[in-house]
Amino acid sequence: MFRPLSIFIGARYTRAKRRNHFVSFISLTSMVGLALGVLVMIVVLSVMNGFDYEMRTRVLGMVPHATIESPTPIDDWRSLAAKVSKQPQVVAVAPFTQMQGLLTNQGQVQKILINAIDPAEERKVSIIDGFFREGGLDALQAGGFGIVIGDKAASKLGVGIGDKVTFVAPEVAVTPAGIFPRLKRFTVVGIFHVGAGEIDGYVAMANLQDVARLHRWKPEQVQGLRLKFDNLFQAPRISWELAQRLGSNDYYARDWTRSHGNLYQAIGMEKTMIGLLLLLIVAVAAFNIISTLVMVVTDKKGDIAILRTLGATPAQIMRIFMVQGTVIGVIGTLLGALAGIVAALNISSWIAALERLLGIKFLNADVYFIDYLPSQLRSEDVVLVCAAALILSFFATLYPAWRAARTQPAEALRYE
Repeated sequence: MFRPLSIFIGARYTRAKRRNHFVSFISLTSMVGLALGVLVMIVVLSVMNGFDYEMRTRVLGMVPHATIESPTPIDDWRSLAAKVSKQPQVVAVAPFTQMQGLLTNQGQVQKILINAIDPAEERKVSIIDGFFREGGLDALQAGGFGIVIGDKAASKLGVGIGDKVTFVAPEVAVTPAGIFPRLKRFTVVGIFHVGAGEIDGYVAMANLQDVARLHRWKPEQVQGLRLKFDNLFQAPRISWELAQRLGSNDYYARDWTRSHGNLYQAIGMEKTMIGLLLLLIVAVAAFNIISTLVMVVTDKKGDIAILRTLGATPAQIMRIFMVQGTVIGVIGTLLGALAGIVAALNISSWIAALERLLGIKFLNADVYFIDYLPSQLRSEDVVLVCAAALILSFFATLYPAWRAARTQPAEALRYE
């Protein structure tokens, strides 16, 4: 089968079986170094993608994309929701009322943010239904004063389904006997686990009418509307426009960028910076090819001189060593890409198994917003990493190949 001279000799030099096994070893280490660089870059980018995905789906699936609120209780939230739903980007609307305070049980105290909801409407804007360990939203019946809490809060308070907890409101009641804090007994009717410490520990849900009574409002009055958008990045602009259209003096908007925007931006910036730093690792591994080819050129001076005397042109000599360096780069990149894909697809389960084996937790939900290591492999990242590695490998071949092309036959054969 016909093969161009440059490809035939360049591929043969890659093996270096004839004389210098050290050169072959250096070629192998160059491949391994490049493969490790590609492997690490694919895995780390997949982990950062996983954090980004979990942030958008879990955390931002629990907190509102945006809210439309009023300084005073809203009497007819259904008609207001009908007006807001006419905006094409708004895919769902649900009423809510919030109340901060403390939950207590047998001397244990936990700060809490109660989101008062309509169970039927809440399912349209929240992913909470998929994360219940016990109970569910349907148990939040009006007048029952049931409450749904996260597993971290339940563990701290030492309660389970059916247990009673006391809610202490940040207000006081003035009676003839004196000033007393406002207390209300709730029954735990559901426990959820989202995996985000901020939500599992400090967020609870109750029925709209029950919390309206705590606020001393009418049963149908609510604080505002929670909006879900088809594109959460449009939430800041569209929610502000909706508030202006409804009446800037009567309504105001809040969106997720105020509560979690800094965290989301930090994840994006970390992915960019870590990607650049890891690209330097790949660059170092790729430029090891330079040292490999320089040694090969020195080792093969006699062969180069013979090829030149047989009629090989400088361009052909240059292509020979470019082929050799490119072969090293291609093999290293492919091995790294395959290993990186396998590792990225399994890193979450491997880390979970290691945590069980060692009995430690690498990610604490109190520090990070999730308690496990996520990973999401994206084909565009693999293509980008492989392309960068191959390009760097190719450029690394140019200088040694140029030096080889400048070799003079007479000088090379003088001491042979």
